Amino acid sequence: MRSFYHYAMRYRGVESKNDDRKILAEWIFQDHSFPKQAKDYQTISSYLEMHSPFANALNTFDEIWEAYQSDW
Repeated sequence: MRSFYHYAMRYRGVESKNDDRKILAEWIFQDHSFPKQAKDYQTISSYLEMHSPFANALNTFDEIWEAYQSDW
């Protein structure tokens, strides 16, 4: 199973500029402290709770996490 980071990178190139998934993926890419090797929900969720880049980031993370769990 690939890390969540690798999965989230698929959202970086989406067309919509206002898509929260794209915004979160771009932030994850640029945040050098993000736990890039993490594969577990708790590690990533805790990190985002402490470093949330925008108001809806945790909800957006949950959406991407569901897709991550389904696809991998």
